Amino acid sequence: MGNKEKSKDRKEKRLQEISLLRTIPYSDHQRWWSKETIAVVTGGNRGIGFEISRQLADHGVTVILTSRDASVGVESIKVLQEGGLDVSCHQLDVLDSSSITQFSEWLKENYGGIDILVNNAGVNFNFGSNNSVENAQVVIDTNYYGTKRMIEAMIPLMKATDAGGRIVNVSSRLGRLNGKRNRLENDELREQLSDVENITEELIDGVVTTFLQQVEDGTWKSGGWPRTFTDYSVSKMAVNAYTRFMARKLSDRPEGEKIFINCYCPGWVKTALTGYCGSITVEDGADTGVWLSLIPEQAITGKFFAERRDINF
Repeated sequence: MGNKEKSKDRKEKRLQEISLLRTIPYSDHQRWWSKETIAVVTGGNRGIGFEISRQLADHGVTVILTSRDASVGVESIKVLQEGGLDVSCHQLDVLDSSSITQFSEWLKENYGGIDILVNNAGVNFNFGSNNSVENAQVVIDTNYYGTKRMIEAMIPLMKATDAGGRIVNVSSRLGRLNGKRNRLENDELREQLSDVENITEELIDGVVTTFLQQVEDGTWKSGGWPRTFTDYSVSKMAVNAYTRFMARKLSDRPEGEKIFINCYCPGWVKTALTGYCGSITVEDGADTGVWLSLIPEQAITGKFFAERRDINF
């Protein structure tokens, strides 16, 4: 058996383990949450976001899924509500600051605050061997800046609890700095983004601005950017870096007001985002996001996960 086959075999075994773990209920002393616990899942009307919403609600959390199209969101929650789950929906466009403001005000008025934020809303326009950057601007705006906008808007709404607030950013291994097949080739930039103690928001913003400028002037192919799904990979690389930056920024919050932030890769899931060409079920793809949202006595922050395991950025 070659290395590729061995790796595939290990991954399949791990997914089987996770499927088994998902059947084991949390014990009473592990359950820090209740029906009063509020989770917001962006892009929750389909795919991984819908499944994360379903699993969180199944664990007894009150879930608010958001959808850019309000009518689609309403149809989505009907399915969950018919199953007896406590799920609501609200219109939200992460590209629109006024939409985020309206959603924040609605949340505060109706729920007082939130405990969990899952940043799942995202776009990808490349499939198969395609690697167009025609839609790079909207990919960066949605996947990176949309995530940033939501975090900035939701932090003031995070409830003060002993368990701490939870932020989970849905990301991708394609955004890893040192990926074997899709790494960032610019050594200086890779070193800067790897320096977790000194990474800044300005640096991360500067990276995506440089990329978009090179896309505009046609020089991006020689910029040392990841070679697979380049715009999507750069957007997720920025999300990963921002997760580490925010973990450090939030680390000095006092006890009772802690907020833990992590990101995870769901894998190549069979959803619209992958053109339904993925090899992983939505149940398995959602699992680590739900696990990170609910992990008992969490003091884990600024980490990158896949299949419930800590992986390298």
